[in-house]
Amino acid sequence: IAGIKVLRLINETTATALGYGITKLELPGPEEKPRRTMFVDIGHSNYTASICEFRKGELKVVSTAYDRHFGGRNFDKAIMDHFRTEWQEKYKIDIYSNPKARVRAAAAVEKLKKVLSANAAAPISVESIMEDKDVSGFLKRDELENLMKPLLERCTKPLEQALADAKLKQEDIDFVELVGGTSRVPALKQAVTDFFGGKTLNFTLNADEAIARGCAFSCAILSPVFRVRDFSVQDVVNYPIEFTWEKSPDIPDEDTSLTVFNRGNAMPSTKILTFYRKQPFDLEAKYAKPDMLPGKMNPWIGRFSVKGVKADSKDDFMICKLKARLNLHGVLNVEQGYYVEEQEVEEPVPEKEGEKNADVSTDSAVGSVSVSNRKEREGEDFEASEFSTERTDTERAAKRAKTEPSLTSKQAMETDDKAANGEAKPPAQKTRKVKKQVRKGDLPISSGTASLTDEIKNQYAEQEGQMISQDKLVADTEERKNELESEIYSTRNKVDEPYESNGYAEFCSEEEKAAIKDKCEKL
Repeated sequence: IAGIKVLRLINETTATALGYGITKLELPGPEEKPRRTMFVDIGHSNYTASICEFRKGELKVVSTAYDRHFGGRNFDKAIMDHFRTEWQEKYKIDIYSNPKARVRAAAAVEKLKKVLSANAAAPISVESIMEDKDVSGFLKRDELENLMKPLLERCTKPLEQALADAKLKQEDIDFVELVGGTSRVPALKQAVTDFFGGKTLNFTLNADEAIARGCAFSCAILSPVFRVRDFSVQDVVNYPIEFTWEKSPDIPDEDTSLTVFNRGNAMPSTKILTFYRKQPFDLEAKYAKPDMLPGKMNPWIGRFSVKGVKADSKDDFMICKLKARLNLHGVLNVEQGYYVEEQEVEEPVPEKEGEKNADVSTDSAVGSVSVSNRKEREGEDFEASEFSTERTDTERAAKRAKTEPSLTSKQAMETDDKAANGEAKPPAQKTRKVKKQVRKGDLPISSGTASLTDEIKNQYAEQEGQMISQDKLVADTEERKNELESEIYSTRNKVDEPYESNGYAEFCSEEEKAAIKDKCEKL
């Protein structure tokens, strides 16, 4: 909509770690212990802590924790509350009752906070803040730290959560890197230092540009135009994703939900979901814990309809496999669906092989492949339903054995009849052997996600273009007005200036000068 070509979506903490690690040359080798670094990002409105492991040419995000409602603005509000109370008593005004006064006070408080980062005390003053009153005050760093004490208790919780998710202790962290504008606050730096037992903090990254720098490196890696050192990035899932589906009428005790991508899973990653069905079915993807999502974000991700599902030739379940992938950008999609079907095929074999397997009936050979073997072939597939087929191969074999004599029995009957008639002949040279073949086929999948349709995106792009045109018109109008105003002042001055000063006073009469000045005043 904005006309920006997006090459990749990347988490802020991952971008920071990429900008930190891609330039390091002294990282441990593939078989050595990784360098563990915790990145503490404290900005204006949120606070994030992440633990990353570095090896040569490799970055792995281990855990991420955050407090999205904690940042520099919380410290600003604590200072504003302090001066609001002071100015109410001193000047009898409430700056919170006037929006303009509140904005001006916030700007002054932010400036005061920055000054106190390097000085022991600093003044604050705002002229004509409201009701034509000028306000002023004074704050020491000790007083500021007392105001921040309740807030500093919150800064250790994300650090504890990140260590707990990574199953590490403070002494397992090799380096602690601080970024973000609020990381300059001395009291906050001291709180992080105390949490790690006095470990020296690092400030090797640009506090304000670390994320942008990492994003630039990420784009350079993807672009064929730039030559960048090979560096792989393995991120983790921050919000668990689950799939839900309707219960099959043929499987009364079936589960109807499964968390496929848990918090902390590697990303990108692919999972295979296995379903046993006789008819088409739908499944939905959503975030498993909506309370973890930022703001009022919709937890629903999408709905996927699997078509072409039917019972097999023996009225058994069709084995349906769906490939769910969380790609490089953290976007989920069910990329492929296919079915797996086993077929029995009869093959003629020579007599010697038939004699060799004479004690093994055809039916027992049919039942040699069990459901458990089928599950073994599926490997690490996620079993969406543990419901097995209705009848085992052995049961089907037993049923056929009752209604149909085996080939060996038929040969024996034929030999006995011919022997009675004096026409005994050697048995047939061939018997039969049943083999199982696995056949696969694609299953069509239709999806409906929360993404915007092309029609809506075109409408938004058109609205964006209209707003850009309006902004350009306003800017151009202001520019032309300024040019006109400059020309008016210049013309009014030139009628009184001599020719040597680029004026034309000698060429105008007093009446003409008065007329020109009068017209300039009207413009």
